[in-house]
Amino acid sequence: MKRKDFIKSTLIGAAGFTILPRHVLGGQGFVAPSDRINLGFIGTGKQNSYLLGAISKCPETIVLAASDVDQQKLKKFVSSAIAENAKKTATQVDRYAHYRELLERKDIDAVVIASPDHWHAQMAVDAAKAGKDIYCEKPLAATVAEGRAMVNAARKYKRVFQTGSMQRSMKVFRDAANLVKNGYIGDIKEINVSVGRPVKACELPAMPTPDYLDWDNWVGPSLYRAYHPELAPPIESQDWAGWRNYRGFGGGYITDWGAHMFDIVQWALDMDNSGPVEFVPPERPNAEDGLYFRYANGIRVNHKHWGTDNGIQFIGSDGTIEVTREFLRSTPTALATTKLKSSDKKVYHSDNHYQDWIDAVKSRKNPIADVEIGHRTATVCNVTNIAYELQRPLKWDPKKELFEDPYANMMVSRPYRGKWDFTDF
Repeated sequence: MKRKDFIKSTLIGAAGFTILPRHVLGGQGFVAPSDRINLGFIGTGKQNSYLLGAISKCPETIVLAASDVDQQKLKKFVSSAIAENAKKTATQVDRYAHYRELLERKDIDAVVIASPDHWHAQMAVDAAKAGKDIYCEKPLAATVAEGRAMVNAARKYKRVFQTGSMQRSMKVFRDAANLVKNGYIGDIKEINVSVGRPVKACELPAMPTPDYLDWDNWVGPSLYRAYHPELAPPIESQDWAGWRNYRGFGGGYITDWGAHMFDIVQWALDMDNSGPVEFVPPERPNAEDGLYFRYANGIRVNHKHWGTDNGIQFIGSDGTIEVTREFLRSTPTALATTKLKSSDKKVYHSDNHYQDWIDAVKSRKNPIADVEIGHRTATVCNVTNIAYELQRPLKWDPKKELFEDPYANMMVSRPYRGKWDFTDF
């Protein structure tokens, strides 16, 4: 071979080699170490145990650490995380009793927060300050002020933030939102949302704290109350923790399921950056439903049981759409399977809530349930609870995020205990 032909052939071969994709060089499913997204999990109860499996299916992810105040749950979770890592590469998972120790790790890129709701704001703000991208379970925040602080911190530190409103990545809800959004049932006359009761006061008796649980740090920023196993069930319990029912820790089923169902209402009505302007509770004390809220365009949303649990009924001038996780049905019947026109406006399409977050981490674009969206939905839930508690109609300004009622405005935030301060960013 002549020298110039040899050089030409070598250069062509070298050029071809350099553009081979990494998975070809490393085998099927190979992810280069530089492309890995290193995760820390904060909270290791039932929900994060589920999220561990779901997010570990994203090939780019690996778990480096986990944190919890319950040492039994933490130990079990870490064992499961090591098993998930072993499907990709042999990587140890470190345990931390305090989440701030985990956040100090420079090699952790992102965190998954599935602590009780009263911790979300403090943990998410701290994570943003530490330069971590964030997946935080719903409801995003326990108060309006907390939610706004979470948005501001994420924006200030340029963090990708996915709210765990995973119904937005389910086909039935996406189809329902698209049909409503494009007028397939005509003008929306009314919406009924079936979720459980509002938050209530915690009157559980004090019980001895088990030695594996750091109860003071479980309570964290909330006003202190003594341990009870309903609030933080032991590892062998099959029940969901009862903290979600009680003021100071959760928001009842208004926030627990409302964060899913009111979220779809917000989505379908193009209200992701806004919200209702009026909340009207029933007159009867301790009511479990009967409140309604209204948007500026006049659309009324009722909190009531309309025939099925945890579902939404959109009532329009030309038909109805009913949707739960189990079904999408309509009147007329054929409407539920209508194919959208090419000219129709379509909501963000995601078939996998967790991969959508990971893709956003890589692209630095907002995911399907960005922090602002999660905050706006949590606001609907939290203001609903305030109206139930005060038992009087409330005017709400979604732009200023304030009431016309001075006393209600004091409930937009809540007192924080001791050293904790979610506003310090």
